[in-house]
Amino acid sequence: MFPSLLLISLLTLVQLNCENLFDPWHDEGKEDTEYTPQGFRQWTYGRYWRKLNNLAQAIASCSPEEGGNRLPDLVALCEVENDSCLLYLTRRSLLRGAGYEFLMTHSPDVRGIDVALLYQPHAFRPICYDHLRVEPPKGERPTRDILYVKGQTLQGDTLHLFVCHLPSQYDESRRRRLYRQQVTDALAAATDSLLRLNGEAHVLLTGDFNEPCQGHAPATLRRHGLHCATDTCRGRHGAKATYRYQGRWESIDHVMLSDALKERLHSARLNDAPFLLQKDEQYAGVKPKRTFQGSHYQPEGTSDHLPLVVTLRLGH
Repeated sequence: MFPSLLLISLLTLVQLNCENLFDPWHDEGKEDTEYTPQGFRQWTYGRYWRKLNNLAQAIASCSPEEGGNRLPDLVALCEVENDSCLLYLTRRSLLRGAGYEFLMTHSPDVRGIDVALLYQPHAFRPICYDHLRVEPPKGERPTRDILYVKGQTLQGDTLHLFVCHLPSQYDESRRRRLYRQQVTDALAAATDSLLRLNGEAHVLLTGDFNEPCQGHAPATLRRHGLHCATDTCRGRHGAKATYRYQGRWESIDHVMLSDALKERLHSARLNDAPFLLQKDEQYAGVKPKRTFQGSHYQPEGTSDHLPLVVTLRLGH
């Protein structure tokens, strides 16, 4: 148990797709040579180091209240290559003094990307963690595992947290649709099992769903008792969702809450701090400042996704 004298009332979670956080070294058996010094992206140690610090700055800007200086308690990340990236992010980047620990999956994804959770040990104590792996249909490439973490918050609440990165919809093949459905069904079944045991369980699903909250996967999860806490989030500096494609804003990153946890929702917002944005020369307005614009490297770019920031009111 955490000491009762340290109890506070708010817990803040950030969700962010890192847009290809690769280290510059090749992992045997993975299709990651694009992100090596000799690869197409000319991914040098210097570029990697800058990417880490840009992501650290993005995370640090996600205070529970916009303009504040308190770091988030939990950070769910997508598109992280390996433990080495997280070790550098938490121990050697601008976050090195923040005290974050981390958990992550080790998936069969052919490129080697995974999902992860950073946590502040003074605010969240993992009790156990696991991964959910969904085998692909024959002929389909394997996707990222789902990270499951059960932990106790500083306020004494038990939180069941899932971090996911669903298969993309880059094609409309029958196998791809089937695979997305199987991953969604695995998430729904895991949620159902928790809520059958305890209807008041605090369950939180977050990650890159690769479709809006009205899409099939989020709609399926809503039918299983989850609520999308971030669907209506808008930025203060021109962003209308977490991702922009050909001039169209798309909310494809989500934070979903069980009934009991929905009642504890304090705030939800989209962090579109000006340094995370750039002018959209082709379609007007602004868009996330990504690391690569096509083949063009942008040193100040962070990600093609913007962070979501959700604050929960926990404790009694």
